[in-house]
Amino acid sequence: MKTTTNLKFIAIASILLLLNFSVFAQNEANRPAYVTVTTLHWNMDKEDFDMDSWKAVEKEYLDKVTSKNEHILSASFYTHLFTPDNSEVIYVQTYPSWEAMGKAAARNTELEKLAWPDEKAAKAFFKKQGDYFDIRHSDEIYAPLDGAKLVPQDNTKDLVLYVRKTYFTFPEDGTEKEFDEMRAENFAKVISKNEYIKGYYPNVHAWGSDRTEFIEAFYVDSMCDLEKMFDKNGELIDQAWPGDSGRARGKKWGKYFTGVHGDAAYTLVAELSK
Repeated sequence: MKTTTNLKFIAIASILLLLNFSVFAQNEANRPAYVTVTTLHWNMDKEDFDMDSWKAVEKEYLDKVTSKNEHILSASFYTHLFTPDNSEVIYVQTYPSWEAMGKAAARNTELEKLAWPDEKAAKAFFKKQGDYFDIRHSDEIYAPLDGAKLVPQDNTKDLVLYVRKTYFTFPEDGTEKEFDEMRAENFAKVISKNEYIKGYYPNVHAWGSDRTEFIEAFYVDSMCDLEKMFDKNGELIDQAWPGDSGRARGKKWGKYFTGVHGDAAYTLVAELSK
């Protein structure tokens, strides 16, 4: 599989979008304003761990709480496939506004009381749910950008999620116009035409540990299709910007990034998705 840094594969986002992300995010239908990403860790000391049992617990919570919370647009679990830490479980939720995040938390509490009115039963359920995870977790909030290729809403398959994390620099000669044009062009000529990409979501930092992060999420059917995705990207790029034009574009593009990137792959747990 090709994993070398290749700026041809990156849909660029303007540095200025970091300061104006909500305007761009709202330009595309069905796109949320914010994405929260919680990194959980399995409780590796749980001796009776069973994946099906965990799914049953989370499905009950999804049906009784998350699916009924009108302030949460979507929610999904992702389990480790290829990451530095096999204990990782990623939980992603999306919201229509900043205010909706606070309202969602309050609404969850209301729905939980309705679902488990008996205090003893509620305590038992949440203990069972919590026992699957270690006490460690971390949270990040991202802002989606326009230029997304949306996974079909009727998807029921456990797709492969490939995440590429790159880091912005802040070049003095960078402009919003240059970046936005290249990003839109890349989506039109590459991302949208690649049949192996079932979904593509570009996001920038909104709240968290590193404001230079640019997160791209690619959904494909399988790990084999991930390699095919890279190959197809290369073909489409060579067709769109052959020879010297491609090299010149890559150089102009690359000045906005440090050259450092990270890769990770997860499995979408489709049955636990809103």
